[in-house]
Amino acid sequence: MDMTGITADMGPGAARCFPLSTPSTVLRCRCTLPSGHYVRLSGRLPAPCRIAKVKEKIVNHLAEIVSRNKAGEGVGIYAVCSAHPSVLEASIRQAREDGTYLLIEATSNQVDQFGGYTGMRPEQFRDLVFSIADAEGFPRTRLILGGDHLGPNRWQSLPAEEAMMNAEGLIAAYVEAGYTKIHLDCSMSCGGDPVPLGDQTVAERTARLLDLAEKVAARRSPLNEPFYVIGTEVPVPGGAHEKLEDLAATTPEAARDTLDHHRKAFSAKGLDYIWPRIAALVVQPAVEFDHAQVVDYSLDKTVGLSDVLNGMSNTVFEAHSTDYQDTARLTDLVKDHWAILKVGPGLTFAMREALFALARIEDEVVPAENRSDLIEIIEQRMLANPKYWGSYYHGDADEQRVARRFSYSDRIRYYWPDQDIDQAVRRLYENLDKSGIPLTLLSQFLPAQYARVRAGHLVPGPHELTIDKIRDALRPYAFACNPQVRERVSNPLGAVRV
Repeated sequence: MDMTGITADMGPGAARCFPLSTPSTVLRCRCTLPSGHYVRLSGRLPAPCRIAKVKEKIVNHLAEIVSRNKAGEGVGIYAVCSAHPSVLEASIRQAREDGTYLLIEATSNQVDQFGGYTGMRPEQFRDLVFSIADAEGFPRTRLILGGDHLGPNRWQSLPAEEAMMNAEGLIAAYVEAGYTKIHLDCSMSCGGDPVPLGDQTVAERTARLLDLAEKVAARRSPLNEPFYVIGTEVPVPGGAHEKLEDLAATTPEAARDTLDHHRKAFSAKGLDYIWPRIAALVVQPAVEFDHAQVVDYSLDKTVGLSDVLNGMSNTVFEAHSTDYQDTARLTDLVKDHWAILKVGPGLTFAMREALFALARIEDEVVPAENRSDLIEIIEQRMLANPKYWGSYYHGDADEQRVARRFSYSDRIRYYWPDQDIDQAVRRLYENLDKSGIPLTLLSQFLPAQYARVRAGHLVPGPHELTIDKIRDALRPYAFACNPQVRERVSNPLGAVRV
């Protein structure tokens, strides 16, 4: 028997196999285990095949949350889309204290098979997350790892076929590393493509990557099947490139067209079985931010969209660019079946606020010759390498300077891995650990953290203050997504630690 990719404890045994198609050269089978769970195997499998000593299918917590939301519960999950260790630490602490699962996603810009802008490949980012979780006493079993906008995004300047080959390498790397939530996004035009790319081409390329992902997953661990997200939002990932005008929500007709094209493309690849694992569809709920403004969620802009997913009990909407939405609007999104809320720049924005506040405190308590000069060093490094902000921030020199430091789009996040900036952050922490932080200055520059310090809930060290400030951006998401948090907390941004 040729059981492609099936190794370890697979072998003769007692579980009965029921092929999904009748020919003897069936490519997939559904092997029912004594528990009633099943596993997909890839290869040329005669029927019936038999497997033994196989563990039950791993529970996918994302599927559980999606199912509860579709059943009408006010439950969702937020996806932390950041690779910064401080953001990861803050997120893990928040989930640990809330007693919830945590979804952490790497984006195709941050982490890819070549390293991305963080220098990490998928398995390295996974190990970073695991190491922080272990240090914080957070069980790995409560983590869900995902990949966001996985497709040819990083290689749009290349000819389409070359870009797609890179995208296949990207998908393989994420799935091989054990990521179980995969957002397949082939919406971007590559070299030689029309602009915009047609829905049929987007769906066909998505099916190509999905087919590969399934084969890699079957080789790696047939019992831990990935769940997938399809579709994309407008504007582009990571916040709008230009100023927002009148942002429109995706129409129900457009959402149905997206689903119809994907159904046809998946069927052509023999992937009809996959729909119970299509966890979410990305559409635009008219929620976005640019450099200086936020477009807030309004239900009247999305009337009729929720009906698109009627009859799809395993699929919800995924909302991107929810950064800076307030608690009430995040709660409304979850209620309206945007059960997966993506947040990224809003978290590093909060981290930047904390670090800049600490730098101002440093100016007051540390002699000039010993200071970290963090803000000035960031400015120097961003000016020396405008790659990540030059095409985004316009206006005169003063307007660009303000945008570099304070914009909602937070292009500064791309520069935290810079060696000089990282060293400046370390020196800032060392200086303030040595000098201490006077409560009066803490009140001036970080008033919410001051209140928690006074209440005895927070240690006034620079690292702890930074982590807590990041959690201020997470607390509304925890409140919106988790009934147990809502029961416990009446004011998620109040002075009491939540």
